[in-house]
Amino acid sequence: MKTILILSDHPDFAETIRSTLNTDHYRVVHRLNVDDAEPILAHGLASVAILDIDLAGVSGVWVIERLRRRAAKLPLIAYTNESQSEWEEEAFLQGVTHVLLKPVRGRLLNSLLERLWMTSAPRAMLAPAPVQQPLLRAPESPLVDRNVNGPQTLEMLRDFSSILTHSLDAERMLKQFLMFLREVLSINRAAIFLNRPAAPLTEALSPDSGRRLRAAAAIGLSSGLLEHFELSLDSGIGGQLMKLGRILRRDNEEARVDGETQKEFELLSAQVAVPIPDREGIVGVAVFDGRVTGEPLVNAELELIFHLLEQVGLALRNIWLHDQLAGNHEMMTDVLRELSSACVVIGRDLKLLHVNKAARRHFGHRLKNRAGDLEFSDLPQALGAKIYTVLKTGATIGPFRYQPENSPNTVYSISIVPFQRGESAVPASALLTADDLTQTEQLQHLQLEAANLRLIKSMADRLAHEIGNTMVPLSTHQQLLAEKFADKEFRESLDHALADGVRRVSRLINQMRFLARGGRSEHEAIPVQQLIEEAYHEALKHQPSEWARLTYENGGPPIVVMGERAALRHALAEVMLNALQANPKEPLVAVRAGTETAGGHHHLKIEVQDNGAGFTPEAAEKVPAPFFTTRTVGLGLGLTVCRRILESHRGKLVIPPPQEGRPGIVQISLPMEMAGVVE
Repeated sequence: MKTILILSDHPDFAETIRSTLNTDHYRVVHRLNVDDAEPILAHGLASVAILDIDLAGVSGVWVIERLRRRAAKLPLIAYTNESQSEWEEEAFLQGVTHVLLKPVRGRLLNSLLERLWMTSAPRAMLAPAPVQQPLLRAPESPLVDRNVNGPQTLEMLRDFSSILTHSLDAERMLKQFLMFLREVLSINRAAIFLNRPAAPLTEALSPDSGRRLRAAAAIGLSSGLLEHFELSLDSGIGGQLMKLGRILRRDNEEARVDGETQKEFELLSAQVAVPIPDREGIVGVAVFDGRVTGEPLVNAELELIFHLLEQVGLALRNIWLHDQLAGNHEMMTDVLRELSSACVVIGRDLKLLHVNKAARRHFGHRLKNRAGDLEFSDLPQALGAKIYTVLKTGATIGPFRYQPENSPNTVYSISIVPFQRGESAVPASALLTADDLTQTEQLQHLQLEAANLRLIKSMADRLAHEIGNTMVPLSTHQQLLAEKFADKEFRESLDHALADGVRRVSRLINQMRFLARGGRSEHEAIPVQQLIEEAYHEALKHQPSEWARLTYENGGPPIVVMGERAALRHALAEVMLNALQANPKEPLVAVRAGTETAGGHHHLKIEVQDNGAGFTPEAAEKVPAPFFTTRTVGLGLGLTVCRRILESHRGKLVIPPPQEGRPGIVQISLPMEMAGVVE
């Protein structure tokens, strides 16, 4: 494979060249200028150089002259936007093989390169011309000797690969790497600073900690200095490397004009800083002094160190990912272990991969008879069968209720969830979770009993109050019965008191009877209009009024409802009684009946409207609750009983949100299978 060196200030030009060439035959290396390309030129790695220069002036010729001083025999191809004949002639005199005008034409370039290889082939056996070395250049290290033989190269690769023995220990790997550089390059002082990320679930970061680099390994430097010294990616050496993205020498112009960078170089006794990149960015900075002999590191050595550090950066990223995964796995294991719910992870081979403390406590009773950890056979047979089913089918089971045979008073809520990997339809493992509901259910039972006791107390208070109100006029008349029985007015008053008492007690008895009933009686077909009229007359018995009126609207044919006549009549009577009581002087009960469809189901809807002031928001919310009433008489069970009767017929009672100035409305809904239309 031929290496083509591109010298251009514009990366797009290099990408254009790369796109026109066959990547199987050519490797394209882009550099901004001749200085950046020095290591490639010094080692004779390039087969041809392609220049992006301006031949309308002397600047392009100067680039060619500088390149020729470093690579006298390297074939050159120059691309230019425009050229003048005298400068084009000067370029050919300096050794340029071809001068081409932009844009780049792929077929022409490929043809020129093929001819170039054909003409240079006969000279392949000739010894290369000596390369002029820069002034004051330090002797080459054995590591970068271009004439190194095969056994030496293999030995160096073996030495470098020795750091992989510490591939999961970043500190030891970096220490080994610095010792390797000292052995090969005789480096005097060196230090590596890292921007180590925090584990997302186990470590907390301060706002600026992600931009600080701390010392991870060093040779030849005081540990006391490094303990209290940090670099930053925002300023100093770290900031310069983040901005430049390349190696930084202490005597570079960028470093000389930055006081903080100079101060950090001085404190670390370093002459050069090398970024440690990975595929995502810079993970750290390595700083170096010179050799132990005092000579500086040359560019070729620094470029090799840069590439080695690139591999070290990738290794560091892998180590950190491993540390984060291991830390998060350890934390999740601790969480599962300390959960109050029993957690058991079962593999496809029915081995228990994880068992927490709660699982050992709930299912480990058999361990008392033998030593060892919990096994699949220790799980109850009923649960083992369900786990086996989940592992075979991949279907989730639960949550379901489970009571152990050996402890019938204990209750668990069990869930079994499969774990699947990738596209596999068969789970690799399953998680069983068991929540002990024994105490929860006992507490709920106690709360229910307490609620029932409070309900009984409220009911007793209300019953005593209502019966007392009924008995007061009866008791008064009984005391006067002997002496005033002959009085006609007294007998009429007694008759009224008895009738009122009987009505109130009868209503009370009916309410208690409907509340106490558990099932439904025989159903019959009842015309809705007839049912409404019967309920209205029953309501009038408890709220008599000679000015009361009933209106009934039905937008379609007569409707028939299926249900228990007495129960539905009582439910409607309770609603109409509330409507009569809303305006005792001139009560008006307006009833509308019709059918509607909601959620794909057909319903009979009965709407009862009074002509009173309407419900308050508080009353609309609480009125269906037991014992809630806004009046001084009654138990407050009317709408409670109504709702109970409707629910037994699979219907419901709805009180729409009240609107100011609108009368009260109560809606009753029954499924259409409970109703029909008379033909």
